[in-house]
Formats: sequence, structure tokens, C-alpha cells
Amino acid sequence: MQSLREGTNAEALRRARTCYDHLAGRLGVALMDALLAQGLLEGGDGTFDPDRSTRDRLSAPGWDVAYVLSDERRARLESLGVDCSGAGRRPLIRYCVDWSEQRHHLAGTLGARLLGWFEDEGWVTRRSGSRALTITDAGARQMGPSFGVDIAGVLAVA
Repeated sequence: MQSLREGTNAEALRRARTCYDHLAGRLGVALMDALLAQGLLEGGDGTFDPDRSTRDRLSAPGWDVAYVLSDERRARLESLGVDCSGAGRRPLIRYCVDWSEQRHHLAGTLGARLLGWFEDEGWVTRRSGSRALTITDAGARQMGPSFGVDIAGVLAVA
């Protein structure tokens, strides 16, 4: 039997959390879905297919789908204030398979920069002693108009 506190912490982790240095959980998956739906990313549909995958495992950097960001799409993200320049040997775009959602979320340099941008804008805050993130009122209001994130789906209790 789970305690109320354990259940609340587990739900918070499923809703929004960090995965290394990028967004994960329902928020990370919803952001990836929104970027794909708007054509800001191309290359896959964000789903994890264990039959297709030979090297991917949950919460590991993805290899089986190559997502790309065109110059036009890069300019759109940069107009929002997101740095989309390359950074050394680390790939700009990589995905992880989300352990709670069984779908892709955005990793790589761009994933890390988007988490930092969300924090700088005050849209998410880190919970002390946890990987869970709190989505602020400002984040709940702005993620949809700015990025197309289905915030109602993210905030719904699973």
C-alpha cells in the first residue's frame, strides 16, 4: 500500500520532472508532441515502438529516430529567446524514451536549453530534494500560446 505522500510524489514526477538536464514526464512529452505538431521538429511522431527499436531503452538517449530542426524552425524558436546554436560534440537534438509515458521527450542541447528557458521565464520551478518540477501559474498560462503545449493534459491527474 502506498502512502498519500508517496502517491503525491509519484504523481508529481509523472506530471513534470527533469531527466538529467531536460524536461520529462507528461510535460516533456507534451512539449515534444507540440513541437512535432507545429512542424518545429521533424523526423518522427514521438512514439516509442519497442518492435522497431533495437538499441533504445527507457530513459536512455534515443538512436532509432533522427529529429531535425530546419533553419526556418530554428529562427522561430530563437525568436522566442531559445538558443538553438550547436554546442560542441553534443547533439543539438536527441530524444529519450520517457519511462512514465512510454513516448519520446526532447533531450540533447536543445532539450537542456528549453528546460533552462522554462526556468528563466518562471514557468517551472524545481522541487527541493526531488527531480519533480512545479508548473507555475505563469507556465500554465503561457505554455499553450507560446509552444502549443496541451497544459490541461499535463495537469490532469493520471
